[in-house]
Amino acid sequence: MIETERGEWTVKRKGTWLEFQAENKNPMHVNEWLRESVKASQGVISQYRKQHGLMVNHASIGSANPIVAAGDTVALEVFRQEKDGTIPEYKELSILYEDDHLIAINKPAGMKTHPNEPGETGTLANALAFHYMMQGEDTPVRIVHRLDEDTTGAILFAKHALSQAIMDRDLQDHSIFRTYSAVVNGVPDPPAGTIAEPIGRDRHHPSRRRVSPGGQAAVTHYETVKVLNSSALLKIRLETGRTHQIRVHLSHIGHSIIGDPLYGRPSSKISRQALHASAISFRHPITGEDLLLTAPFPEDMKEWE
Repeated sequence: MIETERGEWTVKRKGTWLEFQAENKNPMHVNEWLRESVKASQGVISQYRKQHGLMVNHASIGSANPIVAAGDTVALEVFRQEKDGTIPEYKELSILYEDDHLIAINKPAGMKTHPNEPGETGTLANALAFHYMMQGEDTPVRIVHRLDEDTTGAILFAKHALSQAIMDRDLQDHSIFRTYSAVVNGVPDPPAGTIAEPIGRDRHHPSRRRVSPGGQAAVTHYETVKVLNSSALLKIRLETGRTHQIRVHLSHIGHSIIGDPLYGRPSSKISRQALHASAISFRHPITGEDLLLTAPFPEDMKEWE
């Protein structure tokens, strides 16, 4: 049983249910309480209602929206069995953190985050589906954010719809902080800075993105950590999460990532872009605990660590 405190409620797991005890000073309707205190989205609240997975003071509320005051109990059936179309496939996982609500994995190079078509295997999602199956967890693979196929490092998955909704909002609010390590050609001048250039599709290449005035806003912060002859190890922090954002922005300022065949050039030192999601920090969606998870450098980048 999990017992912890976050803001104006205490939470514990009871079987397939997550039970919150309200501690708010001002009474409010349960929908509002779930949005304001738990940070649940209206969509996920509606989902639990439709599944008869919402109770107040141990009683199903149907379509009602009762008042919640201090001492009242609100329960959501977040751990109910759910089917998933992802094919389970055994592959060894490097797990950085796991509990009932989320899992963080150190993704290897050469593995897609998820299938792009029905029946596809060999992805991280397939391996995670197998991991869930072996643990007896009937839950879909819920991706919080993605990494390119050849980018390694920390990646987050939610284990139920509530934690996914909360982390999705945190990601949009820029309160999930992702730090990357990249080895680039040349040494940036200045050694630290911000690249705020919109990114759009490259009309001349189906896979590439490019800096484009009509693209989506994108902001990348970089800092030079180490100078290595004619290259540099950079610490990267993202404010947005556009496709290929780091690769596009660094190439745009004339410092493409070493080994990046799409935005730079291949390298004899590494068979992929030298880009690693080295850390991720965030507030746990249920317990409110501040977490900092770090992913060790892969073998093909250790010489630059």
